[in-house]
Amino acid sequence: MVIYFMLDGLAVSELEDPARPLSREGVVQIQLSAKAVQRLGLAFDVIICSPKRRSHQTAALVAEAIRYPYSDILESDTVLPKAEPQELMQKLSQMIGDKILVVGHLPNLSRLVSHLFESEKEMVRFENGGMVCVELGKEGNILRSLLTAEQMQKLGRS
Repeated sequence: MVIYFMLDGLAVSELEDPARPLSREGVVQIQLSAKAVQRLGLAFDVIICSPKRRSHQTAALVAEAIRYPYSDILESDTVLPKAEPQELMQKLSQMIGDKILVVGHLPNLSRLVSHLFESEKEMVRFENGGMVCVELGKEGNILRSLLTAEQMQKLGRS
């Protein structure tokens, strides 16, 4: 199984909107990241996101770019900021598919990647719209790629 992790885009402040949707800058940021995903030729069997609005918006923009059915995006509390990594891994193990995109939040994504490498320390510094790819294997997990938000945006613009 190969899991791609993406941190949702920049959101408006809680004072501006308690639901914290993507800001205008966040929408542009994720549109560029989504274009990068498309240009890289990535496809996913499953896209899963948290129920928070900005996470779902991020997942939807990526889905649109790669023609993944919007109605097939799964929401799960296991991707919420304070969820335990084991909860998401248990959910993912029940899914059918080899390539999965997880769109979520901090600190959960960072803790999850560290968990996959059996580390108590932060292994990856996530950025809004950046992407990390981990291949799960019987003999150990492999970090396949890490693209910063800046790299994703450059790919999306080219």
